[in-house]
Amino acid sequence: MVFLPQEVIAKKRDGERLTKAEVAAFIAGLASGEVKPEQAAAFAMAVYFQNMDIDERIALTEAMRDSGDVLDWSDFDGPILDKHSTGGVGDSVSLMLAPIWAALGAYVPMISGRGLGHTGGTLDKFDAIPGYSTSPDNALFRKVVREAGCAIIGQTANLAPADKIMYGIRDVTATVENVSLITSSILSKKLAAGLDALVLDVKVGTGAFMRTADDADELAKSLVHVANGAGVKTSALITDMSEPLASAAGNAVEVRNAVEFLTGTHQDQRLLDVTIELAALGLGLVGIEADMGAARKKCRAVLDNGAAVERFGKMVALLGGPTDFVENYEKHLPKAPIIRDVFAERAAIVSGIDAKGVGMGVVVLGGGRKTPTDQLDYAVGFDQIAPICTSLNDKTPIARIHAADEDSAAEAAMRLRKAYRFDDEPVQRDLFHGLITA
Repeated sequence: MVFLPQEVIAKKRDGERLTKAEVAAFIAGLASGEVKPEQAAAFAMAVYFQNMDIDERIALTEAMRDSGDVLDWSDFDGPILDKHSTGGVGDSVSLMLAPIWAALGAYVPMISGRGLGHTGGTLDKFDAIPGYSTSPDNALFRKVVREAGCAIIGQTANLAPADKIMYGIRDVTATVENVSLITSSILSKKLAAGLDALVLDVKVGTGAFMRTADDADELAKSLVHVANGAGVKTSALITDMSEPLASAAGNAVEVRNAVEFLTGTHQDQRLLDVTIELAALGLGLVGIEADMGAARKKCRAVLDNGAAVERFGKMVALLGGPTDFVENYEKHLPKAPIIRDVFAERAAIVSGIDAKGVGMGVVVLGGGRKTPTDQLDYAVGFDQIAPICTSLNDKTPIARIHAADEDSAAEAAMRLRKAYRFDDEPVQRDLFHGLITA
């Protein structure tokens, strides 16, 4: 039978259930050019209003995964494990999680993304490291994963290309915020990496895309059910993003914070708790350690004995970064010309934080993008960010600002002060909001 894209669009527009074959044909046509952008836009809008059931979401995810290369690690002697976060402020978990897993016998081919809106991107952080290649060829990618145990890079042109086309269309047709489409977009790239297991960190709160518990729960369940339905063992942890996860937000400042975390020089408690919990969850999924208590201890041990930071340093060097990066990160990371404390207008206790407001302060400084083509200033951002319940005064600042010029410093400082609340009783939300398993 001849494939007609408009029949698929009409069927979904009318609320009917699409078959796996219909979804596969439509996405194959999108990748080949047979399905035109206006048809893809109509399809996205139909899904936006009519949604998809779990079987349709699995079909869409698998079709996007299969639109390009699917990596094969069958010649490796350990499990292939990865993690994805839905995004937040001060969320540098990937920089510690990948080397922890690598030090415990897993292989981590982590394909990450750039910043989106107010949220920081893992690739942007690594771009702050001189020489580090976030787009190596496949031979180098495999070499680094084999020798260091982990490699954090960006999506290649041949991984889930249909998703790249569809996302660009969704971005300009107001169809981004749909759980079915979000699920297939996130998972198609991860499943194309050839994983045995995947751990998801679904954020909820003022700095997350999912602002309510119900929305985060809906997305987490969709991701877990679809990924498992597509053959990858997956669990999701729902974690709090009602304040920055770490005391640093920016690119170079977060890399600096991550190195200090890995070496034990400084570890933000919330960041440590989330990292260890996700790491332990992953060990259970791939059978390295099923008992969560024992898994947490193993993860802490490779942090404390230096095995994790050794893997991180090896990964950086193999991907073109400095061979002495861990030992001399201060020498290698860019520094902003203006570094100063930002104080509250009066002495007070921090009762709440608009984490998105903090993230937008980083954007104003030049550490995030206002348009997709913006060039980032990797040196700028905030560090020493005061968490909820901190007593602020003329000696204890809200944060320390790293800026390129006085105008952006003043604007970012204003946004930072505006993001902090002092009038109410301090309320710290629970860090963990739920666990979704298959």
